[in-house]
Amino acid sequence: MREVRHSGLIGLTALLSTPVVFQEPGANFYAPSPVSSTNELVTVWDPEVGRTNPSEHKQLKLARSLTRGIIDRDLKPSINERKAIQRILKYPPTRTLSGDERQLLWKFRFYLMSEKKALTKFLRCVEWSDVQEAKQAVDLMGRWETIDVTDALELLSPVFESEEVRAYAVSVLERADDEELQCYLLQLVQALRFERSDKSRLSLFLVQRSLSNIEIASFLRWYVAVELYDPSYARRFYCTYDMLEDSMMKLEAGANGDDGFKLWQSLVRQTELTAQLCSIMRDVRSIRGGTQKKIEKLRQLLSELHSELTYFDEPIRSPLAPGVHITGIVPSESSIFKSALHPLRLTFRTANGGTCKVIFKKGDDLRQDQLVIQMVSLMDRLLKLENLDLHLTPYRVLATGQDEGMLEFIPSSSLAQILLEHRSIISYLQKFHPDEDGPFGITAQCLETFIKSCAGYSVITYILGIGDRHLDNLLLRDDGRLFHVDFAFILGRDPKPFPPPMKLCKEMVEAMGGAESQYYTRFKSYCCEAYNILRKSSNLILNLFHLMAGSNIPDIASDPEKGILKLQEKFRLDLEDEDSIHFFQDLINDSTTTFRNIPIEMITKLRCFSNQFCKIYHVCEIWTDLEYPDLLL
Repeated sequence: MREVRHSGLIGLTALLSTPVVFQEPGANFYAPSPVSSTNELVTVWDPEVGRTNPSEHKQLKLARSLTRGIIDRDLKPSINERKAIQRILKYPPTRTLSGDERQLLWKFRFYLMSEKKALTKFLRCVEWSDVQEAKQAVDLMGRWETIDVTDALELLSPVFESEEVRAYAVSVLERADDEELQCYLLQLVQALRFERSDKSRLSLFLVQRSLSNIEIASFLRWYVAVELYDPSYARRFYCTYDMLEDSMMKLEAGANGDDGFKLWQSLVRQTELTAQLCSIMRDVRSIRGGTQKKIEKLRQLLSELHSELTYFDEPIRSPLAPGVHITGIVPSESSIFKSALHPLRLTFRTANGGTCKVIFKKGDDLRQDQLVIQMVSLMDRLLKLENLDLHLTPYRVLATGQDEGMLEFIPSSSLAQILLEHRSIISYLQKFHPDEDGPFGITAQCLETFIKSCAGYSVITYILGIGDRHLDNLLLRDDGRLFHVDFAFILGRDPKPFPPPMKLCKEMVEAMGGAESQYYTRFKSYCCEAYNILRKSSNLILNLFHLMAGSNIPDIASDPEKGILKLQEKFRLDLEDEDSIHFFQDLINDSTTTFRNIPIEMITKLRCFSNQFCKIYHVCEIWTDLEYPDLLL
């Protein structure tokens, strides 16, 4: 018998005079392709979908049985197995292990106990629903080589729900000093979302560390207070806030005579100060007229109606820098920025006789800026640990609410303003650091500072995927340090079409002597060195962003998994150090070759037109972005 297939029919022919034909009802016998009389999709229920294969499950149980533990204890991997294990240990924390990889790590768990980098990968192999297997894993975890603090952060992510694992992570964090702990404090507060109970080992640890360091206490209080607005986790953060308050109130007087009550009140007065500033901002915004009238109203309010702000009854710890005591506001040195939100620029007196300048914003969510600046500060620390100081400017940012916060004011000028007034960056630097014998008429130290800061921010903004870079949010200090502000777009998001791979404008390259100069070569060398240093800490940075997955930061909350994968891609972990240098040099060259020979004065002059030409300016900027995207980075 043989089978004959045709469109719409199945025929069976044998050694018979008349073949038997089975034809679908309604099908055209002569149609060139199958035709059905109905176009409805029929769903067929399969009871085995989503279930484990019984034979595979049985094999896995036998391989991980308690009796196998006696045999596995003395097992050692072969050369190929060791290579496979080392490859797995180099995986980023975002990568999911396959079944074979999980089985390989479990098989040689005893052999790997002396390898601290293997613990986090091993714990991902455990079937935590199996009581006996979970018990064995916890026992091994206690005897494993102690992991680093940076790796312990991974165990606080939502991937690990076991209370024993999370408690172990906290025990490792207890070894961190206060300076290192502050680097991760923002993420540790977010990790409270993934705990099983309101009073967890992590919350107790954070509160206890706060009692011995007022700066940690101040930042912990603010980080927790901002999360009280999240209805899903408000109860948990209220619990942590109450724990912090109760614990501080019970503190006895220290060497400086301040007891817990006074310390807590000094932190509460920070909130009272921000509330008064919000009130002043509402009054100032209600004034009709230009910026100058609003500035006059601000100074009047500070001097008269809110005269208690001119001289505080008691010094207040600065929310941005709790170690600094502020005693009042200087009305004559306070002002308002020309912006739709009218942010305040306030000059505070300090207890030591100096001043500090702060920007206060209302109506803007600063949590994303706060995260980016935290990363800049962390990366600056990582680079300096490798003896590479790139003269970064990690100014302080603190969100005091969902739509308000403070920023440290750094005296500087935007590149747009500099190019308008001085026509070039070199001319601007010559004004502050002239040297007839130096390169381009400026001191060698000033030029070196400029080159290093350009390299540092070029690498950092590339890794973090900072978008919407233009000449107004690139600032330059008098000493040559360049830095970025306003981080409304991160992790690859950018309002402009086809942004260049790196935020590097031609005016910056010209200030280094052009793309063929020795100073530009030095710039590229600093970039590659910094890139490889930060690649070594890729797991730390990825873990910190993973802990922010539950936060309400716009560019993370929209799609946390996609954002973290984009961040991972920037590290190019598939490359060795030498290959990564070639990759980054090509990246810089690609950014340089996108330059257009268009006078930048055309753009900067458009920015200075009066309000009646705003529509013309808007059209020109759209044209510039589309035709010459490199002009605005």
